Amino acid sequence: MSRLGSMGARLYRGEVGYDFVGKRKIWYGISILITITAIIGLGVRGLNMGIEFSGGAIFTTPKTSVSSSQAEEVAEKASGHIALVQELGNGGLRIQITEVDTAKSDEIKEVLSQELGLPAQSINADLVGPSWGEQIANKAWTGLGIFMALVVIYLAIAFEWRMALAALIALIHDLTITVGIYALVGFEVSVGTVIGLLTILGYSLYDTVVVFDGLKESSRGITKQSRYTYSEIANRSLNSTLVRSINTTVVALLPVAGLLFIGGGVLGAGMLNDISLALFVGLAAGAYSSIFIATPLVADLKEREPQMKALAKRVRAKRASAAARGESEPETVPRDAAPDEADENDGAAAAGVVGPRTQPASRNRGRGRPSGKRR
Repeated sequence: MSRLGSMGARLYRGEVGYDFVGKRKIWYGISILITITAIIGLGVRGLNMGIEFSGGAIFTTPKTSVSSSQAEEVAEKASGHIALVQELGNGGLRIQITEVDTAKSDEIKEVLSQELGLPAQSINADLVGPSWGEQIANKAWTGLGIFMALVVIYLAIAFEWRMALAALIALIHDLTITVGIYALVGFEVSVGTVIGLLTILGYSLYDTVVVFDGLKESSRGITKQSRYTYSEIANRSLNSTLVRSINTTVVALLPVAGLLFIGGGVLGAGMLNDISLALFVGLAAGAYSSIFIATPLVADLKEREPQMKALAKRVRAKRASAAARGESEPETVPRDAAPDEADENDGAAAAGVVGPRTQPASRNRGRGRPSGKRR
């Protein structure tokens, strides 16, 4: 077994663990700092809206020996506006100029043909109106709102409203960071960006729902014992799915990184840059938020309940009493104990704390009867 696999097995069995929930204030501070940086970047630099949203013309040339910088200079001189030039995989150029109408587009095409030494008919010109981009943006916002409403309703029914609220906050956190990084990097916001943002919504929720499902099972009958608090059980559930979350995130990030750094950087494919950057940042932010934001938030909200406050008080009282008698809390607690056995082992629902998993003894052990037909 690999070192990572061995570590995952030990985390699942509760032999090792990291106190993510106990140090939640640190993660909250880091998340707030990252979010503020993203918002400042969005406010100062703004989003570089693509031609699909602002309107303009896109000129595509066949293979040419003219560099992108020379083509950019020619296009800006001919149009009077900022031009964005990208090298295509076939050796051609994609020249994008905003705020250009049909008449101006024909003039720019003639200038490009003369300056670049290309036949005018070989240069393809496409005009995009700003109203089309506005419709796409409105539909994207509508889809985002419907998606978030359905997510909250589903999580509130499948789990509880506190988990739904924590998942929603984590989702907003991921989207804010992704949009802020787009502003800081200066990547163009295109239709591919919208597709990427809508795609990461599901990825962002995946790890969160997995942890919540384990936490729901682990916390059944929690008030029937007096050994572990809700935060401790939440922390164990988080540790038991930690390696799986890391593995799934890394596997998902590798092909996206290939699109971003190879497809976009080497091959010069513009649309790949737009989609892959949103996916890359969104996947990484989603894995971070499921570990450091969503579960600690649920623990914070649950600890405010009167039942959980009473439980925490009983746990502290019992530990203080045990410490006064010089006793130590046993570390081994059956992970799979049923809730109705809480009085017997003083914490059947304590699946969320560190302690090796044990198996029940066989009821047939010691009989020594050989198998076979009895005579």
